[in-house]
Amino acid sequence: MLKIVTVPNDVLTSSSKPVTSFDGKLHQLVKDMEDVLNAQVDPQGVGLAAPQVGIKLSLFIMKATAKSSVKAFINPVIKRPVLSKNEPSQKKTKKKKRHFEGCLSIPKIWSEIVRPKKILLEYQAVSGEKKNEWFSGFEAVIIDHEVDHLNGVLFTQRALEQKSQLYEEKKGKLVKMDY
Repeated sequence: MLKIVTVPNDVLTSSSKPVTSFDGKLHQLVKDMEDVLNAQVDPQGVGLAAPQVGIKLSLFIMKATAKSSVKAFINPVIKRPVLSKNEPSQKKTKKKKRHFEGCLSIPKIWSEIVRPKKILLEYQAVSGEKKNEWFSGFEAVIIDHEVDHLNGVLFTQRALEQKSQLYEEKKGKLVKMDY
């Protein structure tokens, strides 16, 4: 089984390369990543990008709930993020739309992060078919997090940019981190 790469590792902070071959190897990689994602229980994983298993390809998978089927996204590009319904001001959105998140590659670290509540994603299916699809809510949050991975950006970097508090899980409790 593939292993999840954790920080510090250069593959997590490097941009991924486009997938150019939609063959059996790609299908196997997606299946192997699905096995890794399904094996995560504490915490349960909801998304996994190829760099998180040490592979610099522009690919991630998502499973928004335990009962959801896994969806694969190849060469994804966020075409249109929507931060709020009317997008009146970023400040208002930050107060209302922060989501507590963590990352399988940064164990036991958590923070509240502002993510788009709706996005238009251009991507390819495992077959190579090109798609444009809107995602909202928790799926939009997952996709934004995973696309960040493909661009070498970790959620802790987003937390610092957004001046959000980082927490470390110690003995089942979240403790504020000094930085």
